[in-house]
Amino acid sequence: MGTAFYQHLFNKQKATEPIPANSIIAGWALKVIHLLYPEQSGHTFSSLEELQQEAEKLESELYSLMKTTGACRHCNMERIAADFFNGLPALFQLLNTDIQAIFEGDPAAVTEFEVIRTYPGFYAICFYRIAHILWEFEVPLLPRILTEHAHSQTGIDIHPAARIGQYFHIDHGSGIVIGETSVIGNHVKMYQGVTLGALSVNKSLAGVKRHPTVEDRVVIYAGATVLGGETVIGHDSIIGGNVWLTHGIPAESTVYHTPTITVTNNEKVK
Repeated sequence: MGTAFYQHLFNKQKATEPIPANSIIAGWALKVIHLLYPEQSGHTFSSLEELQQEAEKLESELYSLMKTTGACRHCNMERIAADFFNGLPALFQLLNTDIQAIFEGDPAAVTEFEVIRTYPGFYAICFYRIAHILWEFEVPLLPRILTEHAHSQTGIDIHPAARIGQYFHIDHGSGIVIGETSVIGNHVKMYQGVTLGALSVNKSLAGVKRHPTVEDRVVIYAGATVLGGETVIGHDSIIGGNVWLTHGIPAESTVYHTPTITVTNNEKVK
């Protein structure tokens, strides 16, 4: 490779504003989670003043991260950072509903501490909830970095723009995909491998509702695929494993398919 190529790379680097590594951005969110749930880190604060100082430090870090990622050039970034931390009580209350849903919905969960400390579903939900708040403040880039970090750690891919209600329960979780314009109600339970996706990936449909709506108290079992912006899963419905849906269903429905299973006797085959 000639000098011209490296000169091109060098010029590109000079023209690019330095942005903190994704690990630093994810680390900020982890510190927010640890502030709310010291059960995750094992660290406790020695005084109320120390805890408040940590919150103030994290608020300052958020402001710095927004500045370095070019966030909200035409809005008040200091106000956004302050509003985010003023909203911590509401975030804490919302996450507590998710903990309760997971604990009460999973017979294997012995304590809420176990949910907070070990469950990948709760980890992914925490990052999604933080990212969604920033998304609603119209902060670019940071929300996607946060949810993609959770995706890389858990296999759970939730777009920060998706709208998800209270008491959200992800069980196991690996392979879950929740698209940008998905709307999920309260008390929804979702197992591994579920996709809430779009019928088309045409770029011209950006900004259009492309992903399903899932109403309250719906259970979606492993491997189910639900596609389309006009697809509405009615409340109190059950979607069976490996179901493929591209149209809405009424409330209180059960959807399943019946695969053909053949069992042979190995001795007879011989």
